Amino acid sequence: MARRYDPNPFDEDVNPFANGGGVAPASNSRFSPLPPQPAGFFNDHGATTDVPLDSNKDFRKKERELQAKEVELRRREQEVKRKEDAAERAGIVLEVKNWPPFFPIIHHDIANEIPVHLQRMQYVAFASFLGLSACLFWNIIAVTAAWIKVSSIKIWLLAIIYFISGCPGAYVLWYRPLYNAMRTESALKFGWFFLFYVIHIAFCILAAIAPPIVFNGKSLTGILAAVDVIGDSVIVGIFYFIGFGFFCLELLVSIWVIQQVYMYFRGSGRAAEMRREAARGAMHAAI
Repeated sequence: MARRYDPNPFDEDVNPFANGGGVAPASNSRFSPLPPQPAGFFNDHGATTDVPLDSNKDFRKKERELQAKEVELRRREQEVKRKEDAAERAGIVLEVKNWPPFFPIIHHDIANEIPVHLQRMQYVAFASFLGLSACLFWNIIAVTAAWIKVSSIKIWLLAIIYFISGCPGAYVLWYRPLYNAMRTESALKFGWFFLFYVIHIAFCILAAIAPPIVFNGKSLTGILAAVDVIGDSVIVGIFYFIGFGFFCLELLVSIWVIQQVYMYFRGSGRAAEMRREAARGAMHAAI
């Protein structure tokens, strides 16, 4: 126990009330005051950021360049639109190649260019064109097998000629005229289609029969050539019989197409119009 008259351990050497109850000078305080800090979040309210003036100039320059490019693009669009309108008024149709999709080589758009009531007929005619291409392609395969097994290279060369001339020839001579006739209702184009489509049907009949005219008929996979070849090789004979079936199917589709087109041609009055155009042309030729 502490004695009664022990000194107070909490006594300070400096009495803050020694000078008449006033506050002691700051020099006599044990702790020095903190420097003043500006009020702000994390004390960085007054921080400044240096923004280069050149960036504003570059931004305005790029903005002017973009505006100039936009004006140029708008001018080109107006020029293209003006040319398209002029071509449309002159009756010129701008056709973009869009078929086949993986390698466009022709323009073909039945859904947007052919009237709705004629689209079914046009689709079947297009199937006839594709069917002829498939028949001639299979003809190459069958004749190649026959060349390897039982015959010479001459029939293979003829099969190649049939394919490389028949497919583009069919498109140019009868399918494209029918497409344009359906789109423009031109009687002259209908007449062109009928002329060459009859030749196409005659070729299908010849190919389905394959009479022994050219190299014993083995350059075409007809019924007579199939019967002749199957005695030498059963596999080649089967290929020829398949080709015969393809040509028969193509013939049936072609007959349906020409029948439907002719019925529409007569019912729409285009036959009389074509006769008048033919008579007018003959009169001009005579004069």
